[in-house]
Amino acid sequence: MTLARYDRHLPLIGEEGQARLAAGSVVIIGAGGLGSPISIYLAAAGVGRIGLVDFDDVDETNLHRQILYGVRDVGRRKLDAAAERLRDLNPDLVVETHATALTSENALEILGQYDVVVDGTDNFPTRYLVDDACTLLGKPNVYGSIFRFEGQVSVFDQRRGPCYRCLYPDPPPPHLVPNCAEGGVLGVLPGIVGTLQATEAIKLLTGIGEPLIGRLLLVDALRADFRTVRLRKRCEAHAAVTRLIDYEGFCNPVHNDDITPTQLKDRLAEVTLVDVREPYEWEVSHLENAIHIPLAQVPQRIGEIPRDKEIVMICRSGGRSARAQQFLQQMGYERVLNLVGGLKAWARDCDPALPVA
Repeated sequence: MTLARYDRHLPLIGEEGQARLAAGSVVIIGAGGLGSPISIYLAAAGVGRIGLVDFDDVDETNLHRQILYGVRDVGRRKLDAAAERLRDLNPDLVVETHATALTSENALEILGQYDVVVDGTDNFPTRYLVDDACTLLGKPNVYGSIFRFEGQVSVFDQRRGPCYRCLYPDPPPPHLVPNCAEGGVLGVLPGIVGTLQATEAIKLLTGIGEPLIGRLLLVDALRADFRTVRLRKRCEAHAAVTRLIDYEGFCNPVHNDDITPTQLKDRLAEVTLVDVREPYEWEVSHLENAIHIPLAQVPQRIGEIPRDKEIVMICRSGGRSARAQQFLQQMGYERVLNLVGGLKAWARDCDPALPVA
């Protein structure tokens, strides 16, 4: 470790604190909008070992907020581009990549290798998975989330305070939770929230300051407003975490008017597909013979959707299509199904080569 590199750190955390960073390890789940500033600042701060968990490629739509990447990286695997950038920033850094989705089968093995877990994901199943795994492993979970102009940051650690389930005992209905691809996100917001997450990880590794355990920091970028609310430890109010479960099933339960990707694959010739994504998403990929009607246009173009066929509504992850399904049912359509998990689930379960914007 070259101390000259950390000349501005040493007056604040001393050589002992810098040595703790060098000896410490952090795993970051997701190398996207939040993972970019988290990894950059932890690498620059001198964290000795950083793990990255991601399985995606760099897309042009990432570049307005995922500052790990540049134009030359479009089409590359995110982990390859990220590791190259971080090693260039700090040659002393050990970067370990995990090119996989985090699952109930691999979470304990992957997260168990690191001191601090930082959650940079954007979906409820993975958030519950990460926090449950941290509870079982006895590790702190540095949580962050972003949507449109707002963000949240906290540190969940059941040993010293509340866990994620104390804040959200049950997942919200999937159709009420649009993700960043559907609702948008201000490009600088991941930088704000991700940098705050990196700060919490540094505090946990060095033992300085007061981590956000038992507190939730709320960020409103439009009003330039930061406020903190207290969280109570309420582990007795939710199911005890004794093992990892099926988190997709927990967050996206299948109802009678839902259809799974594997079920749809067997019935493609029997149903009419209606894709309600935006034009730029449709241009990236779509299922053959699907009708394309963006969600906002469904009321005006309802005549294009046949009433004498079984309809399957499709979007990126199942939220927008569920809203379109509900509208059609209100308009008297009797046979309308929603593709659970959207095209992301279709790509995962039926066609891994399908790109999904």
